Amino acid sequence: MTEDSQRNFRSVYYEKVGFRGVEEKKSLEILLKDDCLDVEKLCTFSQRFPLPSMYRALVWKVLLGILPPHHESHAQVMMYRKEQYSDVLHALEVIRFISDATPQVEVYLYMHRLESGKLPRSPSFPLPKAFEQYLNLEDSRLLSHLKASSAVSKLPYDLWFKRCFAGCLPESSLQRVWDKVISGSCKILVFVAVEILLTFKIKVTALNSAEKITKFLENIPQDSSDAIVSKAIDLWHKHCGNPVHSA
Repeated sequence: MTEDSQRNFRSVYYEKVGFRGVEEKKSLEILLKDDCLDVEKLCTFSQRFPLPSMYRALVWKVLLGILPPHHESHAQVMMYRKEQYSDVLHALEVIRFISDATPQVEVYLYMHRLESGKLPRSPSFPLPKAFEQYLNLEDSRLLSHLKASSAVSKLPYDLWFKRCFAGCLPESSLQRVWDKVISGSCKILVFVAVEILLTFKIKVTALNSAEKITKFLENIPQDSSDAIVSKAIDLWHKHCGNPVHSA
């Protein structure tokens, strides 16, 4: 039995006896023990497996470049980052892009855009085209219904693709999606949107106006969220394949 097949056997065994992710957690802990973290391996791990909650914040910060790979620099860099956060927040208040009434998710978005030199925001956003493409592959009749209802251009794309489902999915499900986004796979957002439509196909096809469809999709039932994310990840792997590097 090869090393890969042994690992696959152990993973299946752990999952069957109720210890899903045990081996993956151990692998991550080994990566995190290095004095200089391997960003590429952490990125690949995040794309292949859900991150354990106890390590998620650290891995996200490293992948986003908030913290450097070297452990010994983390404390000092975090001090600088806190000062940077206060400066950017103050700048947005001074130029009146935000106020006390601005939703927190929008504050973070503006901060990111100011830091990346993209303020004010650009109107171009290509993910809706990919959404139509993959929905057509999975269920062309459902896409036809959306077009017949004039709903395609009115779907909650901002909620899905600009807020990355913040305010749409509960935190536990959202974290699994953001694991993929932060590790470099924004396309997972497309498949979450597609899976939402597939999951609620009966409800959506029973609605005959763009306004009703959009209103429903902006407030989907929360009890299906974990299943939606799991199926979306399966769709993502189906159409885009698996990461090629070993975690």
